[in-house]
Amino acid sequence: MADCFVLSFRAVARASKLEWTSLDARAEATLDRVDGRTYFTEVVVHATLRVPAGTDRDRATKLLEKSEHVCLVSNSLVAQRRLEPTVIAG
Repeated sequence: MADCFVLSFRAVARASKLEWTSLDARAEATLDRVDGRTYFTEVVVHATLRVPAGTDRDRATKLLEKSEHVCLVSNSLVAQRRLEPTVIAG
């Protein structure tokens, strides 16, 4: 899932002309039984984006959020999704 998020971010950043230096993403998922069936009930994506000094950090955060929103894998899950973004400039 984290790989799909990174690919989605690359596309969003390119389209938005955002310069960035690195993105580290990892996903944590909770697996539970609901009504006798096993489901992922929550997925949390932890994303740390490094951008050049002077970059608008709020804009970068919004692009991370957009990337999570358009991610094909995220959208195919029934689970609650949450993004925990960190943007580091410099």
